[in-house]
Amino acid sequence: MAKTSKKKDYTFAVGRRKTAVARVRLYSGRGDTLVNGFPIATYFAGVAPEVVWNEPFSVTNTVGKYWATIKVAGGGKHGQVDAVRLGISRTLVLLNADVKTLLRQKGLLTRDPRQRERRKIGTGGKARRKKQSPKR
Repeated sequence: MAKTSKKKDYTFAVGRRKTAVARVRLYSGRGDTLVNGFPIATYFAGVAPEVVWNEPFSVTNTVGKYWATIKVAGGGKHGQVDAVRLGISRTLVLLNADVKTLLRQKGLLTRDPRQRERRKIGTGGKARRKKQSPKR
C-alpha cells in the first residue's frame, strides 16, 4: 500500500506572548485568515483593531498576498493577538529574509519576555503587596 503525502505549501512559525501560543501557517495567494476556525476579524472583534495583526503585512508591503490558518491556545485575547503578530512576522522572515531588518526596526520580531509574577506568601493575595502591620 502506497503512502500518500501532502505537499507542504505553507510556511510555519510559532509566536508567543505571556502564556499564549500561536501556531501560524502562512499560505501564498488570497484567502481568509482563520484563527481557530473563525475569521480573524470576528475572533479578535472588540479586542484589538485590524491594524495590530495586519502590521507585519503593512510594514513589508505584502497586504493581500498571503493568508493564514492560525491555532491559538492559552492566555487572554490581548496576549493571543500579540502572539499572532509575532508568528506572522516570523513566517514572513522565513519566506523572504530581506524583510527581517524592516520587521526588526519596528520591533515585530522581538518576543516580549514579560510574564505574570508569581504570588508570594505573606503578601495578602498579590505579588508585591505587603500586609499592613498593626500600629500597636
